[in-house]
Amino acid sequence: MKKYVISRGIKVLVTIWFVWTLIFVLTRFTGDPIEWIFGDQDTSEAAINALRESLGLDLPIWKQYFVSITGLFRGNAGTSYYFSRPVAELFAERIGATASLGAGSLGLAVLIGVPMGLFAAIKRGTFYDRTCIGITVIGNTIPNFVLGILLIYVFSLKLRMLPSGSTGTWKNYIMPMVTLAVAPTTTIARLTRTALLDVIGQDYLDCARAKGVDERIVMFKHALRNALIPVVTVMGTQLSILIGGAVIVENVFAWPGMGTLIIKAAQRRDFPVVQYGILMIVIFVSIVNFAVDLSYGFLDPRIRDSRDNS
Repeated sequence: MKKYVISRGIKVLVTIWFVWTLIFVLTRFTGDPIEWIFGDQDTSEAAINALRESLGLDLPIWKQYFVSITGLFRGNAGTSYYFSRPVAELFAERIGATASLGAGSLGLAVLIGVPMGLFAAIKRGTFYDRTCIGITVIGNTIPNFVLGILLIYVFSLKLRMLPSGSTGTWKNYIMPMVTLAVAPTTTIARLTRTALLDVIGQDYLDCARAKGVDERIVMFKHALRNALIPVVTVMGTQLSILIGGAVIVENVFAWPGMGTLIIKAAQRRDFPVVQYGILMIVIFVSIVNFAVDLSYGFLDPRIRDSRDNS
């Protein structure tokens, strides 16, 4: 198990380095940020050169890369070209809004998706089962930004029941959270149903029933636990997707999170903010996937034993 953890840790570090390098290169193809900063202003060449030098954009590309990567290892993500503030400080102000939105959406998806899939499996072939299948199909076909716009139109503009943007009260969370939660809810429900149907027919469950074990204990204690292994996998994947989807949904609802900051920075060619924002998402996704892998061993001792022997 120790070797496995070390191996995965090395892979995570390599992934982070590769992504940072790739984003650094790609952002340099988007144009000169100095042009965006000054726009159509009649600015002297001396002022342009002075700003370029202060931002380090006068250095060769390889030196800019060296400065950025060494600064990252020292915990210095640089300074925003547009806001003229430390990049880490900008994200520290917004990470809470994104985290609360993502965690709330995943929690809502699990609370609805797992019971929905569980009862669909128990009621296999019934009207309830067919209804759940239909809902999952529809939920997976609607893009979250389209759903968000529809919710704003109906509940904010027409019915005037809910606020359409920013944070403040619990009502501000409802539409963004529902928008993000619909797709993972349907995915979790569908996978829970499929996993339970695979487990229900296993011999050890028939043996438990033959011994007189109550059906609820058979389903919830034995069947559901084994069925949760693939569900945990998809929960980790869905959390990663939620963070990526939050970039779009936050802009739809004017949510003051990391997503709106990254989009604005990309529009303004604010390289340090874009690089650091994408890096934070990659680090988060890597940590989630790592945690999901480790959770397998707790859910299925056979997986833990195989890693211990490797």
